Amino acid sequence: MPLRSTVLRRRVRIRLRGIVQGVGFRPFVHNLAKELKLGGYVLNSSAGLVAEVEGDTDAVERFIRAVTEQPPPLAWVQESECSEMDVLGEESFAIHPSEAVTGEFALISPDIATCADCRSDVADPSNRRFGYPFTNCTNCGPRYTIILDIPYDRPKTTMAGFTMCAACRAEYQDPRNRRFHAQPNACPQCGPSLLASDPLPQARRRLAAGEILAIKGLGGFHLACDARNRDAVGRLRERKRRSDKPFALMARDLAAIEEVCEVSDADRAALAGPSSPIVILPRKAGAALPEAIAPGNRTIGIMLPYTPLHHLLFAGAPYALLVMTSGNLSEEPIVVSNREAQQRLAGVADWFLPHNRDIFMRVDDSVVRTFEGTERVMRRSRGYAPLTMDLGRAVPELLACGGELKNAFCLTKGRHAILSQHIGDLENYETLVFFEETLANLKKLFRVEPRAVAYDLHPLYLSSKYALEIPSLPKVGVQHHHAHIASCMAENGLNGQAIGVAFDGSGYGSDGAVWGGEFLVAGYAGFERRAHFRYVPLAGGDTAVREPWRSALGYLVDLGGAGAFACQALANVPEERVRVVRRMIEKGVNTVRTSSCGRLFDAVASIVGLRQAVTFEGQAAIELEMAAQDGVAERYPFGIDGDGPWELDFRPMMERLVSDTAGGVTAGAVSARFHNTLVEAIAETCRRIRGETGLDRVCLSGGTFQNMRLLSTVTPALRTAGFEVVLHAKVPPNDGGIALGQAAIAAELLK
Repeated sequence: MPLRSTVLRRRVRIRLRGIVQGVGFRPFVHNLAKELKLGGYVLNSSAGLVAEVEGDTDAVERFIRAVTEQPPPLAWVQESECSEMDVLGEESFAIHPSEAVTGEFALISPDIATCADCRSDVADPSNRRFGYPFTNCTNCGPRYTIILDIPYDRPKTTMAGFTMCAACRAEYQDPRNRRFHAQPNACPQCGPSLLASDPLPQARRRLAAGEILAIKGLGGFHLACDARNRDAVGRLRERKRRSDKPFALMARDLAAIEEVCEVSDADRAALAGPSSPIVILPRKAGAALPEAIAPGNRTIGIMLPYTPLHHLLFAGAPYALLVMTSGNLSEEPIVVSNREAQQRLAGVADWFLPHNRDIFMRVDDSVVRTFEGTERVMRRSRGYAPLTMDLGRAVPELLACGGELKNAFCLTKGRHAILSQHIGDLENYETLVFFEETLANLKKLFRVEPRAVAYDLHPLYLSSKYALEIPSLPKVGVQHHHAHIASCMAENGLNGQAIGVAFDGSGYGSDGAVWGGEFLVAGYAGFERRAHFRYVPLAGGDTAVREPWRSALGYLVDLGGAGAFACQALANVPEERVRVVRRMIEKGVNTVRTSSCGRLFDAVASIVGLRQAVTFEGQAAIELEMAAQDGVAERYPFGIDGDGPWELDFRPMMERLVSDTAGGVTAGAVSARFHNTLVEAIAETCRRIRGETGLDRVCLSGGTFQNMRLLSTVTPALRTAGFEVVLHAKVPPNDGGIALGQAAIAAELLK
């Protein structure tokens, strides 16, 4: 901050970086300067925002404090620079045209949910935007999904083809108007429109009649139907080939959500915030909803309307809840163009509600849940991307390609880590194309030219193959679970080392085995594996992930004894299949060793009879969590063996668990005891590592820590034991966050 000048008149230049474009910063600066009777100008540049002001010394000081400490609500000032200039005697203040600066970049705002003022405009019969589905202002509306390039001006968005009418132009040019320089500004006379006859009344009628609609939204198409119509929900699940994976819902308002879900204050804040994500909430026991919305699940993913079109779909309609799921076929990217929708969704939707505003970047809905009063992202996309994270220091320009499932990649520029929106599972050509188009776009927007590329060590991941095929760039291979812990550290601004507990389904280990139940001592420069789950055999590769009984069989073989095989898991599987897989394990055919926590969950879910086959990743683990009975304090025995790294031996637990199940103990009680055992195993292992290293900071990462039963019990247990517990919030704990860890590790190794 500059020192107070002794002269009566002063001129300064302020440069701001961060989220300072598309959030009403220029009109804020203009109006503030007018109020303080300052001359000068303000403009957007490729580097952010630049303003020069001149006038009374006290007024200039007040101006500096206001723009840096009290910016507009949606702005984020990451860096500010103030320099003294020669006094020019300028009395008037103006907004100058944007400037493109070669090689510079400005941060891009994510898409923002419709603000209260715009909702009022749309609902007011006397307003010229009454019932207009594309109403927006400086405080809300599309951003990332329509931006072609920076600086953020209308010609560089997909609104370029819509010429503003005189009334909209007057708003756009008036610094006192909340639509001043709102680049998507439009009205029914000059803006985008829905491409259907009598579109909104017809859409409401069709939804109320039980039809499935393909509706073009902000970042892509949704498939929608009445959430209380059992037949419609069943047809949507069948047509979309979605099996049992939960559907997301959209509710008319908060009251409609509270009818079916338990909602905390933190949940309300997340639901109504500017990002408007899907929030995972506990389902009320008496909620009258079809089981097909979320089979076997006691939670519901639900969101509020976040565009004027969504609000209008509910206006006067007989329904208060809609299924609002991504417009795609199972495991493909969300559809964005009208033509693509007609081609890809013709067999799913009964009717289409498209519009003529192009979507430049496809962006799915984000998913969060709250824990300890904090919003924690599970899927980072609309409303969050492409917000950057501060790495604390300038690093080389890097590309980190992420993992295979729930892929997101990361670019770095200066101090910024730029994590992409959720890409999806990189298991097909369509998703790889989405990865490539998003990468090209973010490289252009942020002016990034990577000098090295980081990748997961798994040789068969498409993301790793993509990285290794990039010519002429240094390659940095990063172990999967090291990336998980580094991601948690980087998000929380940690340096040095920490105890890292990385639990997930699988990750390629440095010894060639499949890891997933790992205790590391880690920093960005490297890691040491201090403990892990005892290896068990897993037969069948990817088939084993889809058939939890194979994980159960691996644990039972490891347990030994003829009695171990007389359990519910194997009784429900054809005897010949069990015999074949057991021979595979004994002979080591298509069998790997694994320390995976995810496969341990699968094995327990299978043994207690919950599930022998899954239709989506993590299904058995979710159902085991859902089954856990409250009020159970008992746990099972386990061992910690070896000289280093230690092995967590769960054979004593499995022996008791099989016996309990055979003896009629309920799945709920067994699940609760199992979760309690994991909590004690984590706490005891961390205590032992602290005893050897002196470290008392524990980072929890990996998809297993999406399990709220586990997270909500292990966190206080570790704190009671004297540990500082570090959790994810802005970045998913699952594989959607590992690209950040890869980038942080590569930056350190290349330093």
